[in-house]
Amino acid sequence: MKAALVAVLGALSLASPAARAQRADSGAAKGEATPPASFGTLKRDDVSLTVQSQGLTIRALPLTDDVLQTLAPDSYRATKAILDSKAREIEAIRRRLALPAVQPWLVSYFNIQPGEARFDARGVQITSVGRDFRAREVIAVSGAITDGRLAQGRRADAILIFHPDVALAQPLTFTAEGQSAGDWGRIAALLERERAAIRSRAGAARVPPREGSVPLRPAPRSANFQAGGH
Repeated sequence: MKAALVAVLGALSLASPAARAQRADSGAAKGEATPPASFGTLKRDDVSLTVQSQGLTIRALPLTDDVLQTLAPDSYRATKAILDSKAREIEAIRRRLALPAVQPWLVSYFNIQPGEARFDARGVQITSVGRDFRAREVIAVSGAITDGRLAQGRRADAILIFHPDVALAQPLTFTAEGQSAGDWGRIAALLERERAAIRSRAGAARVPPREGSVPLRPAPRSANFQAGGH
């Protein structure tokens, strides 16, 4: 029974990586519930940090529930499927690191320059609340992540595992291949506005429609995280 309970708790921490840390920083700590899925309208690029380095375009997206649930339905399902496909590996890493939770980020590399581009996924760093956080582990999702080489027009994806103390409710800087993106404050403000809009949409959807009216439905938007997509 005890072993089963531990397994369940581990799965919950994985389904919402760093949930306790993130909710303490977000509106959830003020009594606000996590926004429901399927009512978001944002694209992945809307909430991703982007850096350019010698022909490489690098995008980074935190895979926490309160970020994912702001995505449009198609984007949410596609991104959540990536996270779920690596759930066992992420949980194994969390156990090995002896952490109560971990914070996974989806990091994608696109090579738009002629010839081959080199990169080091393990060199990615996030600076948050005065601390520098290096990726603790790199889980390959697609492409030549472990090779560190990318041909022109190709893409490679990885889930990078960070310490849960990275504070998504605060300004932070993402650094990869010597280039930094520090506009997370703008994205955090966009996320807060979208969460408020989601709560409004969800509330409207629960109100019984008047006779003869058309029930409200969230407008789906297609995922925009394909190779070369913006």
